[in-house]
Amino acid sequence: MPDVIAPRLSTAPPDTRGSSSLPEDVLTEQARRIVLFSGVAAFMWSFGLAMDGVILPATIGFQATRGGLLLDAIGAAVTLGVFLFVRFVHLHTHTKCLAGTWVMLLNAALITALELSTVGMITHAVGRPSWIAILILAAAMIMPSTPRRTLIASLVAAAMGPIGMGIAWLSGWMVPTLGTMLAIYLPNFIWAVVATLPSAMFQRMGRQLKQARALGSYELIEQLGAGGMGSVWRARHRFLARDAAVKLVKVEALGDTDSAAQSQLRRFEREAQATALLRSQHSIRLFDFGTADDGSFYYVMELLEGRDLEHVVKDFGPLPPERVTFLLKQICHSLAEAHARGMVHRDIKPANIFLCRMGLEFDFIKVLDFGLVQTRKVDVSTAVTETLATAQQLIGTPAYMAPEVILGKDDVDRRADVYAIGCVAFYLLTGTRVFEDGNQMQALIDHVHTEPVSPSTRLGRPLPKELDRLVLDCLRKKPDDRPQDAAELLDRVVAANVTGAWSNGHARVWWEARLPELAGPLVPN
Repeated sequence: MPDVIAPRLSTAPPDTRGSSSLPEDVLTEQARRIVLFSGVAAFMWSFGLAMDGVILPATIGFQATRGGLLLDAIGAAVTLGVFLFVRFVHLHTHTKCLAGTWVMLLNAALITALELSTVGMITHAVGRPSWIAILILAAAMIMPSTPRRTLIASLVAAAMGPIGMGIAWLSGWMVPTLGTMLAIYLPNFIWAVVATLPSAMFQRMGRQLKQARALGSYELIEQLGAGGMGSVWRARHRFLARDAAVKLVKVEALGDTDSAAQSQLRRFEREAQATALLRSQHSIRLFDFGTADDGSFYYVMELLEGRDLEHVVKDFGPLPPERVTFLLKQICHSLAEAHARGMVHRDIKPANIFLCRMGLEFDFIKVLDFGLVQTRKVDVSTAVTETLATAQQLIGTPAYMAPEVILGKDDVDRRADVYAIGCVAFYLLTGTRVFEDGNQMQALIDHVHTEPVSPSTRLGRPLPKELDRLVLDCLRKKPDDRPQDAAELLDRVVAANVTGAWSNGHARVWWEARLPELAGPLVPN
């Protein structure tokens, strides 16, 4: 399962109207359909202008009226402008969904004007579906709104023809007889009522989907990622209007049997309770956890703005040593408390360490996923093979696994986290993993048997000696030779004293240059 908690924040204001009964991602899809509908309308008007003005005169000698050509041109220009507006202008999702109704009414008005300009041809359309009827049904199918809004808008669109004919009659124009107009326009009103059916079905499906996504006091809004273990969602508290990140662990990932699944659930609950006890500001905050109706386990965390360290290095390259130690202090601060409470993270890696903006603070570290990786105990004879399978299933890479974890020893403790921190520091300093040659199996073997080179050797330029020595001490093969926990490691990072050149001010400059979308002014409540 992806460990990144993406910086996705809702831009939609609270809405108590009918559309609020739909999940946010459904509304987003509806907004995309409005853009599509506007584009199709612009194409149709442009196509009509080309047919009436160029193709038909050249092929069959048909000459459209000047008024008809003018309306085709106006329709093409206006609908193209509407398409560009809804496509490129930033609008709230709810606002864009409301705009769909006005897009439909605008096209209905243009069609009505075109029909009035060729009033003599309307009588020949008796018994055929009018363009207004087609527009009403197409709008209801492509960009459904609430049934009430759909009915009102469709009735207004259907009434435009009779109203236009009434105005034409009062102006002294020749208009069809009352019976002919009834035959022409009555079907439009019938289709206006029929158009509410897909809208009602769409709303009902949206409400059912929303109810299915309800997890305690939280409502799932948008999926941020998915993987083998489950999925990550942006969610919102029903009463506090607070966004959060929800991880769903799929039922099938809990175990092959009911007893195994129940055992896993109890373990998840214990570990979630332990995580909730953590008070370090650099540990991910856990708001809630529980079991969904389908048996899957979920836990609710704070939603973060930023990037995980793996993507930071991939996107921007190795970090300077003063910044690395600045970050290591925060990582150790989180894990020192966890270790003091008897917790072992077991899955420290750059993807599980999030670089955040927290209010006015930049380069603020949050350590994720405490205790959610299962440690498998295996026979030494099959340790490498079994641990590789575990790494592929739960961790994704063996690049940050301590030798005692790879060998399946029973006494894995917090010193395994210290080894992983050393691997993380090596990656941040050099942009490479400690052992990169060969496949995953070779990396596992190297972690057990091969002595690593120093970060400065891999980087090809000198680094502070204290930092080189600190990383290598974390990477000792024997746990007794490493710093014994994150608290001891934190003391050594502080003693290295290479953080003076990096501060919140330096971090802010870096964010403004490379992540400007996250470094802007804070939005007032």
